[in-house]
Amino acid sequence: MLRAVRPAPIAAVVAVLLAFAPLSVASAQEDSPRLHELRFDWTRDAIITGTGGILWISSEAFFKDDLAPAHCRWCDRAPDGTDTLNRLDRWGRGLAGSTEQSRKRADTWSNILGFAVMPASVLGIQYAVGHGSGMPDRFFGQDATIILESAVLASVANQTVKFIVGRERPFVHQLPEDQKGLTAHPNDNNLSFYSGHTNLAFSLVVSAGTVAALRGYEHQEWIWAVGIPLATSVGLLRMGADKHYLTDVATGALLGSAFGVAVPLLMHGRTGETTSPNKASSVRMMPMAGAHMAGISGRF
Repeated sequence: MLRAVRPAPIAAVVAVLLAFAPLSVASAQEDSPRLHELRFDWTRDAIITGTGGILWISSEAFFKDDLAPAHCRWCDRAPDGTDTLNRLDRWGRGLAGSTEQSRKRADTWSNILGFAVMPASVLGIQYAVGHGSGMPDRFFGQDATIILESAVLASVANQTVKFIVGRERPFVHQLPEDQKGLTAHPNDNNLSFYSGHTNLAFSLVVSAGTVAALRGYEHQEWIWAVGIPLATSVGLLRMGADKHYLTDVATGALLGSAFGVAVPLLMHGRTGETTSPNKASSVRMMPMAGAHMAGISGRF
């Protein structure tokens, strides 16, 4: 008789636990971090990004001869020919390669890192961080477009300033006047300010980090931890190639970062709506063999 009664309290406890389990799971779901929707319009942002990309690429590939100044406007020389280069840039030139071969190698690696490794790395980490946070599939397409939009707008601004300012590049600055027109690309001689490679690299990293913060992704610190050293390396390589002064690189980093913050914040801020991460949880009761046994199965 006693054996028949003993399981009753156990069954009662199990019943109570089963009754409250769904409530506790629902509460946990409500308290879990939610991802934020951002302002985004495919038509508007595709037009802005596409138009900016065309302006940037065409100004570099097709109209550079017409737009680039033939003679320096910022020459770092007095009218009598005296070198007036500031102390900071003079000190920074110590990073330039000591041989033509080393400078060319730095130039090649700055192109590889700036135009291939940086975009692929930033977008790859952005996807990994978002995916790890349970983002909906549509978020990555939006995030990638915002990042590219920031980079393109930053690059258009950079090209505009380069063509207007006309600062002589460091390696050209050291040449005698009669040899400056004999460089491999004379139309590129006076486009030192400010560094386009550095500007692009920092706009990519900072815009990715800003978008991740706006979304509320977990582990977004990886974007900064990997991206900032890579972007800094691009600037150092441009100085190693003797293509830019320290002030060119520092300005590129500053303005690229400014676009990386401003474009996501001003054009793509949070809408106030949130969405649950793709991390489903469920609880259900399953009868087991025997009159006094029950089981709980679920995914958490």
